[in-house]
Parts: sequence; C-alpha cells; structure tokens
Amino acid sequence: MRMVLKKDCVLHRIALLLLSTAALVPPMAYAQSAPVASADGGANDGAGADDGENRVIVVVGEVDGYRADTAGGLKTPTPLIDVPQTVTVLTREQLDDQGATQLGEALRYVPGVVLGMGEGHRDQITLRGQNTTADFYLDGLRDDTQYYRSLYNIERVEVLKGANALLFGRGGGGGVINRVRKAPTLSSALATASAAVGSFGDFVLSADLDQPLSQTIGARINGTYEEFDNHRAAFHGRFIGVNPTLAFAPDDATRIDLSYNYDDDSRITDRGVPSLGGRPLEGFRDTFFGRSDVNISTVRAHIVQSRLEHRLAENLTLTVAGQYSHSDKYYGNVFASSAVNPAAGTVALAGYNSAAVRDSWIGQANLVWQGKTGGIGHTVLAGIEAGDQATYSTRAEAVFTGSNVVALATQIAVPPVRFGAQSRTTFTKVQTLSAYVQDQIELAPFLQIVGGVRYDEFRIRADNLLNTTSAARTDRKWSPRAGIIVKPKANVSLYGSYTRSFLPQSGDQFSALDATQATLDPQEFTNLEAGAKWDITPALALTAAAYRLDRDNSRFNDPVTGLPQLSGKTRTRGIELSASGRILPQWQVSLGYTLQHGEVRSSTAAAPAGRKLAQLPESQIALWTRYEATPKLGLALGVTHQSSSFAAISNAVTLPGYTRVDTAVFYKLSTAISAQINIENLLNTSYFPTAHTDNNIFTGAPRNARLSVKVIF
Repeated sequence: MRMVLKKDCVLHRIALLLLSTAALVPPMAYAQSAPVASADGGANDGAGADDGENRVIVVVGEVDGYRADTAGGLKTPTPLIDVPQTVTVLTREQLDDQGATQLGEALRYVPGVVLGMGEGHRDQITLRGQNTTADFYLDGLRDDTQYYRSLYNIERVEVLKGANALLFGRGGGGGVINRVRKAPTLSSALATASAAVGSFGDFVLSADLDQPLSQTIGARINGTYEEFDNHRAAFHGRFIGVNPTLAFAPDDATRIDLSYNYDDDSRITDRGVPSLGGRPLEGFRDTFFGRSDVNISTVRAHIVQSRLEHRLAENLTLTVAGQYSHSDKYYGNVFASSAVNPAAGTVALAGYNSAAVRDSWIGQANLVWQGKTGGIGHTVLAGIEAGDQATYSTRAEAVFTGSNVVALATQIAVPPVRFGAQSRTTFTKVQTLSAYVQDQIELAPFLQIVGGVRYDEFRIRADNLLNTTSAARTDRKWSPRAGIIVKPKANVSLYGSYTRSFLPQSGDQFSALDATQATLDPQEFTNLEAGAKWDITPALALTAAAYRLDRDNSRFNDPVTGLPQLSGKTRTRGIELSASGRILPQWQVSLGYTLQHGEVRSSTAAAPAGRKLAQLPESQIALWTRYEATPKLGLALGVTHQSSSFAAISNAVTLPGYTRVDTAVFYKLSTAISAQINIENLLNTSYFPTAHTDNNIFTGAPRNARLSVKVIF
C-alpha cells in the first residue's frame, strides 16, 4: 500500500535550505588515504591534491587495525583519550574479520550492548538498560526507521554510551549507534568484490568501486545482494543495497559529498518460541510459531544526503549537512501470545499487521573552532539542527479461521489467518528545532574541562484517522553536558562527566499520541560517569568506566502485548572495561567486560520497586582476537558471554546465561585474493540470546560456517 505524505512548515524549508547550501560552496580536499571521520560524523576517506602534495585541513583521526583514535559522532576532532565518556569503535577491518554483514551481527561484540529481537523485523538494542528502536544514526544524522541495517557501505560503527542529547537531541538515554559511510578518496582507484556462502544456504555478493573521475571529482559505489537463511524452519529473505556517492574538491579548503542510499529488504518475520515454567521452551529450537504466508516483512528505504565541509579560516571549519529519507514498510505477524499450557500441551497464538510510510528531513550546520585565548586552549562546537518528520501508519488485528490455541508440535499447525478492519490509522507530524554549543577547554596540559548545553523545541501532532481525534504537545528542553579530564601523562586520562537527555512520552517512533500521553512530561535520563583511559602504545588502548544512569517518567514494554507502559523511576549502574588494538604487530584484540545492574525504583501498578530491568544481564564478555601465524595465514577467536537476564519487566521468565565461541581462519592466496572461513558457535551451545516479550524468545543458531572470498582489482 503506497501512501502520500504532506510536506509543509517552516522547519521543512529550513532543512531544504541547509540541504541546498552544500551546492553553493566548493568542496574540501583531504590528504589521508585511510578512511577517517569528519568532525560531525561523516565519512571522509581523504582526497588527493592534484600536485601530489599532502594538504590537510583538520586532523580527524586514524585507524590502525581494530583501534580508532577518534569518533565522527563526536562532531569535533577530539582524540578519544580526551573524551569524558565511553566510546567503542568497530573498524572496517574488525567487521570484515568477523564476517559481519548486518549491524546486529557486529554489535554482539560490543560489551554493554544487548541485542533485542525487534519483533523479527528491525534493529533493537538495550544500552545501559535503556531499550531503543530509534537511536541509530548515519554519518551523524538521525536514521530512526524501524528496519535492519546492512554494513555493505559502512566504514565503521561507533557506539557512544551514556545520555547524548547535546550532540544528538532527543533520545539516546543509554547511548547511540552511529554508522560512518564509505566515501570517495579522490586520490587513487580501488575496486573490490567479495562473495560468501553459509552452511545454512545463505549467501552474499558485494562490490566496492572507488574511482577518481578527475583531479577534483571522485565517485564511489557500493552494492550488495544478500539472501538470508538460518536454523529456523521457515525463515528466508533477501536484501538489495546500492549506494553511489560523489565527492567534489576543487581546492584545499572545501569538500562536498553527495550520496544516495537504497535499501530493499524482504524476509520472514520470526518471533521465536514461547516460555514454559518461567524459562524458554526447550526442544523446539527450529519450530516456527507463525505462517510463512502471513509473517512477511518488507521495507524499501531511500536516503539522500549531502555534506559540505569548508575551512573558513585556519582553525575554523563549517560543516553543513542535509538528509532526506523515505521509507515504506509493511510487516505481518503471527506469534505465540502465551506460555505453553503444560497440562494440555497447547499454546495460544495472536497476530496483527502494520504498515508505515515515513518522510524525514534533517538539516544540520556546525562550526568548529580550535584555538587559544590567553594561553588557554579551546575546541568550540556550535550548531543548529532542524527536522521535519511525517509518518502515516496503520494496524489490523489477525482473525483466525478456527481456534487460535494450537497443539505443541515440531511443526505447529497454525490455522488460516486473515486481517480484520484497521484497529489503528494515524498520521503524525514531528518538528524539531535545536541549537547547541560546547567548549572543551584546556586549562593546562594536564587539565581539561568540557561544558555545553543544547536547546530543543520538539513539536508533535497526531491525528487518529479512525475516530477523527487529534492530540498535540510541545516540549522545550535544555540538555546540559559537563566533564573534567585530568591527564597525569599525555597518554593517560582520568575523567568524570554529567550528561542529561530526554524522550517525549509518545515513544521513540512517534507513531501515535493520545490525550493522556499529551499531558505527560518527557522521560528524562541523567548519566554520571567516571573513568580512565590509557593509550599503552599508539596502537593499543585500555579504558575503564563506572556509571550511574537514572531515568524518570520511564516506560517499558508490557510483557504480554509488547506495548509501552509507564513505570516511574529506574536506575542502572555498571562498570565497563575494554581493550582494543595491537598487542603485538601480528596480534590484534578487541576485548570488553561489563558488570551492570538495573531496577525499578518507584512503585507503580505496572512495575513495583525492585523489579529488574528487562534484558540486562549482570555480566557480559565480548572478545575477538586475531593472530597472524604467517604472512599468509591468520587465526581468530571470538567469545561472547551473557549471564542470565529477564525477558521482560514482569521478571516472570528468565533467559539462561550462555557462552558462545566463534573462530575464523584467514588465508591470502595472493596479493589480490584472500579467503576466510568463519565458524559460529563452535561448541554447538544451546542458548537463547534475546527476546521481545515473555513468550517471544529467540533461539540461538547451532554450529554453522561461512566461506568468504575477496578480490582486489
């Protein structure tokens, strides 16, 4: 079903103006050949000067294997050692070594990130106890549509933990995920092609062509075709992605990148297995509790993005970015809606379908100044952002031809299903206008302070098209950030920070707003963090952090329906340790450990005080390490561990703890051809990695392998 959205308002025009500004100023040149991130989250792989000289405007960081020394999502070229918060960067090399093609596959190796099921049709994560479907960004710009994100065109993935409203606006209470896209280098041509096939019958084909068109113009195109399959009885699907990008660099002061991203995803919607006796149902690892003719998810997403970077003066850089995105999504669900009845050996089913069309416009402009006043150093960020988002969504409930209670069996006999009249039809409009400023002040070589604040005006209006009612709300919120960094040595930092964020009660997708929600104050997140960072060598970094995250006016998903409910106050506390980089020239490691605890702190009918937060394991370990045994042969080992956790806020169903071991072997057949084999779940562990409700619990895959071949032309 194709639906048309109205586009109006001043904010829309502001976003259009910011988008078009990039066409008025010539683009920036770069010197690095290795991919690096721009000061506001974009990807810049370097641009070559026509005379062969290196022409650098802003040093924005380098990547050495598994370690990066800055993150584009920070919007300033601040080294990670001087950032008073926990930041994890997954580099392209690490993503390739792990054989990750989807965002969820990569994030399982980030400690503190707990993957959600996302109802089998979207990325969903829990960060520091905060569940989200919307805190995802592409080159620093919001990408909050509910879908699965591919990595075929991504240079690296950045996880910025803690409340991040100053940099990103609403949401981001537990952290955000920023993907940095591959961009033209302008300095040299590169072409790669790869193919991979898995033991379940899944496969992926991808290509990356980076080609200078002249001394000042370059083009890059990434494309992929992927077919999905796994251990589940009915699961299959396919993904098509194409991303052409143009870059212009007529002089050494300016650069423009223009990008178009098309994603087309179609797959079976699978919501796992129910529970029995307070634990996941065992012995039905592959059983599908749905219908393959109903459980269908499709999404087509278009993202157009432009980015201008211009050096106004030696230490002053302007970045202007604009993004338009359009997504058209449909999914149907039939799933287990109750625990298994042990006496009768039966389970109840429910279902619904949902469709949504979303148009989003975002415009953002940032100024970054690095300099000194009276011997005191400054890195000043000042920016504005405007957004306009319109969503038309529908929902209809499933009607079973026959009983919705079925007998438990290896193959569930689900009766035919049709969908009744629409139970929800809404049109929502979200408009935002934001301004922010931050200064990182170097008072002495051993002492820095960070202070900043963001102002957001957030307007939402929702029209219920079934009963012709409307509701609206406007929130105006200040989001501060403060931090201190003490550096006893140049390669060691100790820090403390305070950050705050907010999220309107209409939820992170803003698909509906009723009269009750319109009266409620936004949820607020307050994050206190203290930590230490140590760059043991330029190639190896250690970090440690302790945090406390309080959430007021919080919401959680109902353990049965999955719909949001109010729960009052929650608190999460944790310790995070990590190491990344090269221990030896031939030995790389990415290692993290998280110890965390989260609970409800205010008694409500929905969630009494003392309830543990859902899908928050007390401990997590994520290890990936690669060793070059010979110049041609490499070996890798991966270990992921999660202790037990609760599937939902009811605390009625426990997901058992588990440890999964992965491995990989790499071999260079020649300078241009390489091959690798990745084996997942080497020890064939039986486990339940994630859930959506107490009775939608996903089963981990048994031992499986994937063979990949990569060719460089």
